[in-house]
Order: sequence, then structure tokens, then C-alpha cells
Amino acid sequence: MTDPRTRPLAVFDLDNTLADTAHRQHFLERKPRDWDGFFAAAPADPPIPQGIALVLRNAEECDVVYLTGRPERCRPATLDWLAAQGLPEGAVHMRRDNDRRPARRTKLEILRRLARTREIRVLVDDDELVCEDAEQAGFTVVRARWAAPSAALENAQEREGRT
Repeated sequence: MTDPRTRPLAVFDLDNTLADTAHRQHFLERKPRDWDGFFAAAPADPPIPQGIALVLRNAEECDVVYLTGRPERCRPATLDWLAAQGLPEGAVHMRRDNDRRPARRTKLEILRRLARTREIRVLVDDDELVCEDAEQAGFTVVRARWAAPSAALENAQEREGRT
């Protein structure tokens, strides 16, 4: 039997990588942005088949870790959503509720921390800036380009530090 601490990690983003957020984008397209509405609608996110299949394939050889810009207050609904999709259990790293740093900074910080003790086989994320920074730091990246890009979500991730 293989020691589970020696298995590499496969790290997956959630929004627009595993979960289709298109139905809740309208909350971010108004002024002021309705963050409570945006996150409250997350449990109704449809799964993205390409992302789900990739998690399941990677889980055969890796421990799965979920790395999201969602705030910590969304943890119960996020865990319920992951379980409802039949996804493997794994650590879920979320943004502190008051953390407004860009996703590229928060996610790279967590990736580096994880890499101190475990091999990271792959990061799968839809955010181009996160992907670019992770690649520059030496991580293997798969760009999740299977969901329609959202300018409102990109702005939220990188300029407002909200998700």
C-alpha cells in the first residue's frame, strides 16, 4: 500500500473550472455588485463535465486539493456542492472573509505553502493571471478554458479581490 503522504497533489479551482457560474454572473454586472447574492447562488452551480472528469482522472494517482477564491463563509455550501457532484474528498483552501488581495497572489501563496511538503502534479484553473504566475513559479498548469469567460468575474478576482 502506498503511503498517502507521498502521493502528489492535483489542485483544482472551483468557479468556472468545476462549477459553472454563468447563472449568477448578473450579480456582478450591476453597481454596486451584489456579493451576497453571487455567493448565495453558488449551490445551484451546474457542474462542468470537463472539469469533473479531470478531477476524477487525477484522483487515480493524486490527492485532490481544492483552491478557491470563494470566501471562508461559503465553506458549508461549497463542501455540500463538492459532495453532491461525487468529487473526491480533499482539503479546501478558501480566501479569508476579509482578504481582498488578487486571486493570483492568494492562490500562489497557498500553492507555495503546499509545495513545501508535497509534490504538486498540476494546478487546474480558469484565471489566466493565476495560471501565468503559477507557471512562472514552476508549477505545471492546465488552463480550464471550458467555461465562457466573464469580464465581471475576472475583475472581481484580480482587481477587487473578491473571489
